[in-house]
Amino acid sequence: MSISSLKGGVGKTSVTLGLASAALAAGIPTLVIDLDPHADATTGLGVRPGGQLDIGRMLKNPRKADLTRQVQPSGWLEHVPAGTEAAAQRPSSRRGAGHRADARATSTVLDVAVGSAYSGIFDRPDLGRRDLRRLSAVLAGLTRNTQVIGGKPDYELVLVDCPPSLNGLTRIAWTASDKVLLVAEPGLFSVAGTERTLRAIELFRNEFAPKLSAAGIVANRVRQSSAEHEYRLDEMATMFGSLLLTPTIAEQANWQQIQGAARAVHHWPGDAAKTAAAGFDALLQQILGR
Repeated sequence: MSISSLKGGVGKTSVTLGLASAALAAGIPTLVIDLDPHADATTGLGVRPGGQLDIGRMLKNPRKADLTRQVQPSGWLEHVPAGTEAAAQRPSSRRGAGHRADARATSTVLDVAVGSAYSGIFDRPDLGRRDLRRLSAVLAGLTRNTQVIGGKPDYELVLVDCPPSLNGLTRIAWTASDKVLLVAEPGLFSVAGTERTLRAIELFRNEFAPKLSAAGIVANRVRQSSAEHEYRLDEMATMFGSLLLTPTIAEQANWQQIQGAARAVHHWPGDAAKTAAAGFDALLQQILGR
């Protein structure tokens, strides 16, 4: 599933991290692919520098990329609260090239295909069909290597954090995806951008990806006391119908602190974080059920 927005600054990466946190809490083996050259998702997931290839270099030689050996585990796994089911399932060691074997015995899997500025070489509007299939070829390596957990595919969920544009990297992500989740804030320009993105998905599906569909729209950074936000939410409900997912995600004062500490929202103390975590739990269940 690609996480996309046409407009920057709407919290697309924050939603990606919130859904990754919900997947970790639910024990869903998950891979996050940080396709944004800014690599903010990589930072927020607490990935430590290692010798693995970043996603941009994997895209350069996709058929030679061994994704299972290049991903890195999220640093969030080190902060799973003691006494929880996820903590009991946490593997003792998942560092290095052989960490996939350790992961097979546990459902606590949150891996990251690391982002970097290098991927920006593919963020061009003139990519051909062969270039659009680069991420698909990288992901095909998972099947070739037959990595499994309990007889199921290693990752049950793959989240791709896209740049805030419709250039090459986003289209590479869409080609490899089953669904696109759109992120918008309840403002005029963001709502208009979401409508344009839905049209772009339809056009892209007709030409390049016949199985692609919209997973829904997440309204993010909602201020409950704002009359403008209330008006725009009503407008979005009218425009997008059932594609507008509930609950909406409220603007959170400590979100920067949580991300700066590279922690999952489900592991952060306080009522605001608990409310946000419950919201992402509900959103993830809706998305997976579509």
